[in-house]
Amino acid sequence: MENKCSNVYSEETEDFIKGVKFDDKGLVPVVAQDVVSKDVLMLAYMNEEAIKKTLKDKVACYFSRSRQELWIKGETSGNTQKVVKMSYDCDVDTILLLVEQTGVACHTGNYSCFYRDLFDDTDKMGFEVEKSILKELYDLINERKNNPIEGSYTNYLFDKGIDKILKKVGEESSEVIIASKNTDKSELIYEISDLVYHTLVLMIEKDVKIDEIKKELLNRRK
Repeated sequence: MENKCSNVYSEETEDFIKGVKFDDKGLVPVVAQDVVSKDVLMLAYMNEEAIKKTLKDKVACYFSRSRQELWIKGETSGNTQKVVKMSYDCDVDTILLLVEQTGVACHTGNYSCFYRDLFDDTDKMGFEVEKSILKELYDLINERKNNPIEGSYTNYLFDKGIDKILKKVGEESSEVIIASKNTDKSELIYEISDLVYHTLVLMIEKDVKIDEIKKELLNRRK
């Protein structure tokens, strides 16, 4: 079988690899984390060759335990991971990648593989935990698209398609303008919220991520 990954690497890379504590199958676990949102995206594995390829090309290359071959993340799906930082833990038996994720990281269609909670006690902690309602709503809408629920308005929009979604965005934009001419601030808040919701539906329909918008807004600070 022809290898997908190059064997070209530096002496510095070789020195690092000598210290990695691979398991009995020659693999080491790798955690991929979004460099912008800090979301933990996925857990995969690398062998020696995958590490060399990742360091060389700065694109995540893993080893598939099911297929027993190297695979470059997003090679077929387009959901690539550009590696901006590669670290390892104190025992040199786990690797951490900070990546710029294109598309989703999970094969289910969710942005992160860790989209389900067994429990969540963060609201009981003694300090405030930052939460993004936009991210929570985005994830919920995305979950509705991937796992439809009968009677869901969100699923109704996705079933009707892009023309219906665009019509609603246009209608809500007009209602925001009308509400802005009135003195009732609560009405404006309500209409803006409607517009935000329908815009998130549009984003998911067109595969636009919140982090992509965030990056664009950060670029506008310059």
